[in-house]
Amino acid sequence: MKSDTAAGGGRPPAGDAPRHAAPRGRKRVTGTRRTVAALFLLPAVLLLGALVVYPIGYSVFRSFYDRSGDGFAGFDNYQALFSDAGIRTALKNNIVWVVFAPTLATALGLVFAVLTERVRWGTAFKLVVFMPMVISMLAAGIIFRLVYDQDPDKGVANAVWVGVHDTFAEASAFPKAHPGRESPLAADPASKGSFLTREPVSAGEPVALPLVGVAPDLMPDGAATAVRAEAEPGKVTGTVWQDFTRGEGVGTLKEPDPAEFGYAGMRIEAVKDGRVVASTEARGDGTFTLSEAADGARLRLPAENFKEPYNGLDWLGPALVTPSIIGSYIWMWAGFAMVLIAAGLASVPRELMEAARVDGANEWQVFRRVTVPLLAPVLAVVTVTLMINVLKVFDLVYIIAPGSSQDDANVLALELYRKGFSEDQPGVASAIAVFLLLLVIPVMWFNIRRLRREGRR
Repeated sequence: MKSDTAAGGGRPPAGDAPRHAAPRGRKRVTGTRRTVAALFLLPAVLLLGALVVYPIGYSVFRSFYDRSGDGFAGFDNYQALFSDAGIRTALKNNIVWVVFAPTLATALGLVFAVLTERVRWGTAFKLVVFMPMVISMLAAGIIFRLVYDQDPDKGVANAVWVGVHDTFAEASAFPKAHPGRESPLAADPASKGSFLTREPVSAGEPVALPLVGVAPDLMPDGAATAVRAEAEPGKVTGTVWQDFTRGEGVGTLKEPDPAEFGYAGMRIEAVKDGRVVASTEARGDGTFTLSEAADGARLRLPAENFKEPYNGLDWLGPALVTPSIIGSYIWMWAGFAMVLIAAGLASVPRELMEAARVDGANEWQVFRRVTVPLLAPVLAVVTVTLMINVLKVFDLVYIIAPGSSQDDANVLALELYRKGFSEDQPGVASAIAVFLLLLVIPVMWFNIRRLRREGRR
């Protein structure tokens, strides 16, 4: 009796299923052949090669040649990275940028993301904070060049700073005032910037203290028409005023005229043997009265009456230009950090926070011990992404820093531009470009690894 297998009509035994060779051009699950996929990828590969691979390769090649491109320079261009003063300043500033800009932007984004979760208008606030990201670096640079203008009437930063300063230390209204010709006042040798009467004063005899140097339209609001002081028995009286009337041959010298104003608020001191025995302030019409202690003393107008008005900080000077530009960068990128952190915060389990509150933790402890650790992966990605970004920063520094401070604000990307186009040193510029690439690669590799790790979870 023939077996079913021998007859050819039965099934092969289990485990002996026929093996067939895979057909050529096997299709993937999607049904797309590899050749077709390669054709679709070819334009992207060509663009990647033309716009990324070729420039990188040429920069590496060019970095080993001299200025003309004909002579092999070896590592001379790379040695210039650490011997050139401009490049060393740029490298130092890049370190400052990498340390502070991503950290502060991420921290500010974290604060915004946490706080906006608790307010009803959080979405509107996020929109406002994120809006600077829509502005180009060029426009942001122009905006902050105006914000940091030295003149408080133009620059917002100095307008605010001067306003706060003058709230606690009022500026003088008479910075340009000084004695005119034939004046009874002279410079005080014992106090720089002060003026002292040439002769002692006597009680009952009004004193005239004429000054010039302040235009009538720049007098303080409290100033009134100057009048001659009346004598008071046992007291020293006088007038301090602007002894100048517009128009040739108009007005009487050392006498108050109807068109002249008193120095309202001017401080007057009576000095005997180098010691102040009495002091007062002038009224709106410039008149003043001192006690009998001023009899026989010399009158002094102290330097505080004539100090220059506070003009704010030199935001774009050598000392503050880099922190100021970093501030403008944070203004732009804090919104980016906030949006990413807010997305990560939305996925944080609320049960953990509630459990911490039930266990007696206050809001700061919940934030520090629960929220921040859970957001650590997101915070790391945001920080590293911003680190890559600041290594390439160019636009803001080039536009905001004035010519007088651009050397102090220099960064590697700006120095690359200057070496390549202003100083005609393409070999050194290429070496800077390669150096920047080497700095970016480890940070980028770390970011990609972390993103892949998060994607596998």
